[in-house]
Amino acid sequence: MKLSEFQAAVADEFGPGYGGVIVGDLVLTSLGSRTAREALAAGVRPREVWLALCEATDVPEERRHGAGRPVPGESRAPRQP
Repeated sequence: MKLSEFQAAVADEFGPGYGGVIVGDLVLTSLGSRTAREALAAGVRPREVWLALCEATDVPEERRHGAGRPVPGESRAPRQP
């Protein structure tokens, strides 16, 4: 997963506004008690950060894999919680 795919996955799952809050404020114990933003800055792979976010926020398994990659014919509208 590229960083741009991570960003798209976050925006798709949480919406652009709340996604920014999640990435910047939610402390992920599985990533050394860092936020997603801190983990990415420290060099943790975006896919690992994405999966940690999914686990911490109870994103269903079926929405975790392939996230952030465009699907032909599908809109980029955020999912409703």
